[in-house]
Amino acid sequence: MQSAITISLVPEARGGPFVFWDDLAAGCQKAAALGFDGVELFPRSPAEFDVDRVRQLLAQHGLRLAAVGTGAGWVAHKLRLTDPDAETRRRAREFVAAMIDLAGRLGAPAIVGSMQGRWEGSVTREQALTWLAEALEELAPRAAKHGLPLLFEPLNRYESNLLNRVDDSVIFLKKLRAQNVKLLCDLFHMNIEEVNVADALLLAGPRLGHIHFADSNRLAIGFGHISIAPVVQALREIGYTGYVSGEILPWPDGETAGRQTMTAFGQLA
Repeated sequence: MQSAITISLVPEARGGPFVFWDDLAAGCQKAAALGFDGVELFPRSPAEFDVDRVRQLLAQHGLRLAAVGTGAGWVAHKLRLTDPDAETRRRAREFVAAMIDLAGRLGAPAIVGSMQGRWEGSVTREQALTWLAEALEELAPRAAKHGLPLLFEPLNRYESNLLNRVDDSVIFLKKLRAQNVKLLCDLFHMNIEEVNVADALLLAGPRLGHIHFADSNRLAIGFGHISIAPVVQALREIGYTGYVSGEILPWPDGETAGRQTMTAFGQLA
């Protein structure tokens, strides 16, 4: 398994679960100093994602790009893949597609998390899931052209009412023609929604493509009450070799949160 830490470049997301903020160069320097294998980036938009600059900084600090988040599509631009408005859905797909291509140039997958949206008002859950499936069917082949999966993240009930648990998500993904959509399992969300986090990881099995390594309170592992030993055992049982990324609140500060994450990551070795 490989370690990563998050860097957000989205001012509108300030206060969210990202360890380093605003300054990409400083974030990469701190990540490397703490011993991380890679970084997970959250750009504000495709236009503001400078691939050449990112490549240069990764090489300078001996890091890899673990994944690229698309959450700014919702947070900063109010785009959702399940929006009632067809034009908004189209622009949401274009936003994610552009992120997939930029991340793919650096060998990293893109994440569909908050941009999945929710069902509400006149939109039924069935209709929203149909739109989500159509979007993923369109976007996943784009990721496949780069030899990469597209990461889909089930969120807790307070952030989305579409797919909250691994079991529902696996059933949903199995119905897609595109089979390179992988699950991003976030331990924070799982702590809210799953009966047993370790069992859910076992169920995800080969569909698991990425881990967000966060404790029950969205702090670094060890600062909450998730029992990490069963999680470690489950990841070993399914032979998971991907990234374990600290998408966590920078408490009490980014360096301390990152250092604690690396300490916890040591338990996975």
